[in-house]
Amino acid sequence: MTKKASVLTLILALVALSALSNQGLRKISRQLLEDKIRGGWAGKMIGVSYGAPTEFRFKGQINDSKLTWSPERVSNAIEQDDLYVGMTMAETMDRLGLDATVEQYGEAFKVSKYALWHANAGARRLLNAGVKAPWSGHPKYNIHANDIDFQIEADFIGLMSPGLPQESNKYCDRVGRVMNYGDGLYGGMFIAGMYTAAFFEDDPMKVVEQGLSCLPPQSGYARLIKDVLTWYRQNPQDWKKNWNLIEQKWDKDDSCSDGALDPFNIDARLNGSYIVLGLLYGHRDFSKTLEIATRSGQDSDCNPSTAGGILGVMIGYSKIPDQWKSGIPALADTKFQYTQSSLNDICRSTLERTLKLVKLAGGQVTETEVMIPPQSPRPANLEQWDMGVPQRRITPKDPAWVWKGNWTDEKEEPGGQRVTTGAGSEVTLTFTGTSVAIVGNYTQEGGRADVYLDGKKTGMIDAYVVPETNDNDLWHVYGLNPGAHTLRIVMRDDADSRSKSKKLMISNAIVFRAT
Repeated sequence: MTKKASVLTLILALVALSALSNQGLRKISRQLLEDKIRGGWAGKMIGVSYGAPTEFRFKGQINDSKLTWSPERVSNAIEQDDLYVGMTMAETMDRLGLDATVEQYGEAFKVSKYALWHANAGARRLLNAGVKAPWSGHPKYNIHANDIDFQIEADFIGLMSPGLPQESNKYCDRVGRVMNYGDGLYGGMFIAGMYTAAFFEDDPMKVVEQGLSCLPPQSGYARLIKDVLTWYRQNPQDWKKNWNLIEQKWDKDDSCSDGALDPFNIDARLNGSYIVLGLLYGHRDFSKTLEIATRSGQDSDCNPSTAGGILGVMIGYSKIPDQWKSGIPALADTKFQYTQSSLNDICRSTLERTLKLVKLAGGQVTETEVMIPPQSPRPANLEQWDMGVPQRRITPKDPAWVWKGNWTDEKEEPGGQRVTTGAGSEVTLTFTGTSVAIVGNYTQEGGRADVYLDGKKTGMIDAYVVPETNDNDLWHVYGLNPGAHTLRIVMRDDADSRSKSKKLMISNAIVFRAT
């Protein structure tokens, strides 16, 4: 073979290899990709601002009140944790790189200054007490592990992973374990998975199904979403009937310290089902999608925020009706609270992360086009836990408690609260069940106490917490043998070096039986 023929053969081989490498790649123009990313962030801003006035006003009931909107209300999004927590995690990813570990995300979250509740608050409290991620999100330490927190923060991962659900699951597994576990973690994977599908899919049902495929099918979260899809096929025009079926089967036995034996429910699964109701029954209508997700109740600013973000990607910013988005241009360069990002900034940085990830996943990027390799969802590994079924809330005056030493009564909590300071006081609780949670207030004056379960020292309460961290789970344990147990709490004479006192406040105990 001549030298010229050899060169020609090599060129033909390279052309063939290039054609083969492009086979199956999904193409999206840079302009459309940017429009969809902006639509996702804008939809999230609009949804949270729309639902904010009704947040947790309708618990276990449909919201039939009048819902209104005016475009300037979108400015409410600047101060919402649905936006600033996820954005600060995105900024952490930009600072540390795509290979950042769960422990590094935990260290960054540890020093955050914004107000936090539930799983987020539990995680930051634990991180500041020396419990590193991923244990900060594990139910052994964080009773809120199934709560909604990561679910409302995972959008940024889905928005940077168009058509790449395996990548979104990978990054969710790193970031989400800072504050959640099990179904709480799966909530973020489900939401991010729906975002990845929304870049290429016009049918809301297919978007939901692809998000569902990111979850282990045996998980409680996946089983709930399967039910919602089944009931949608049976009742495609009646979202309220589907809502009632969800309520009857799934709005039960919340283990959260605030939700046990109460209509309040911040469980990721239940609130995730309301997002799905909005997407399915909204039929790509922006107004209807937000309305249904809001009227479903419970965390009714977070749920339309997520639904609006996913639909915003599906239709793109340019197709969000002006009546909803006309307030956005005036604040597009306003920084979100506690972040370095405005809407324009976060759209720009999301695009940059997207292009990096596409290349790492084997795709190609040109000045005008992005080519993304085909990627099917893979379900995460199964992990499940629960406290059991809440049976009883034991207030301080109940004879199940035996108080010794210098305890004083305060009435800040329903049913009262007992407070002591420093060594010399103790309390014993006798209960029958398989799990128990001790509920009280964390403050900057918190002290420490040793905990003994059935005569054996089994842990410690450290009631100090950094500011803006709103948690009330002093101590909990689950998976006990059925039967009677004795819990003894003995005050110590020390505290965190940052604490101003050595105080312990106990409001009640929640006892659970096995599911």
